Amino acid sequence: MEIVTNPYDLQTRASEWRCSGLRTALVPTMGYLHEGHLTLIDHGRKNADRLMVSLFVNPTQFGPGEDLDTYPRDAERDEALAREHGVDVLFTPTRDSMYAPDHATWVEVPSLAAGLCGVSRPTFFRGVATVVTKLLILAMPNIAMFGEKDYQQLTLIKRMVRDLMLPTEIVGMPIVREADGLALSSRNAYLTEAERAQAPQLYKGLAAARDVVAGGERDIAAVRQYVESYYAKNLPLGELDYLEFVDPESLVPMTRADGPCRVAVALRLGKARLIDNLRIDPPSGRESEK
Repeated sequence: MEIVTNPYDLQTRASEWRCSGLRTALVPTMGYLHEGHLTLIDHGRKNADRLMVSLFVNPTQFGPGEDLDTYPRDAERDEALAREHGVDVLFTPTRDSMYAPDHATWVEVPSLAAGLCGVSRPTFFRGVATVVTKLLILAMPNIAMFGEKDYQQLTLIKRMVRDLMLPTEIVGMPIVREADGLALSSRNAYLTEAERAQAPQLYKGLAAARDVVAGGERDIAAVRQYVESYYAKNLPLGELDYLEFVDPESLVPMTRADGPCRVAVALRLGKARLIDNLRIDPPSGRESEK
């Protein structure tokens, strides 16, 4: 495995591979790798000749008072896991190498960034879209893998790549969960024992929404009220940020569950801000995270 810190060295290596006719894959991460990341990495390993993984805690997607300085980091462990899973290039740039002091160019997708997480984190998706664009330009991958846990991010990146005609296929991978249903996240490390005990209720509330719709309820306001009551009872340590039912592609809020929808939630639990989502298909009431 080669460790690359200079962005232009990554670009050179990726260009050599593409010119040689090799199929390449990229998994962008902020490090502190867990099984969710490793699922993306393993998919890339199986579907490409050369695999690149980036480890970069991107400062531009953190707002004032957020956890940029305390975000979990373990570079040595991340490097060992990358080697173990067959990564060809581990890209570990510095902030200064990715953003010049007079950096002035941003990528935005306003229609998909305004709602959900964008309400409480107004600059988050501008930072995400910009750094992902940089990574795709540098790495020039045939495919890039992202997890569905960050569903709004995945949807936004797919639209951005389409609109900018970037030659990369964005692959969304199903959410990886603990045995009790909690979606894997690097920020789960913030949870205390008591908070961790309640955290699985986040997903169970989404499953309850699915079941209510499967039972015949189509009015979103009624379903939301049911789930909010569920969280108040079963997640008393949590503070709900949002609970929304949106169109799976446009992310526009829905008032009735007459077709496929995505229920998305964000909740603050101690120092952690947890997010999760679930696809709901009213005709069958079955979960599908494809």
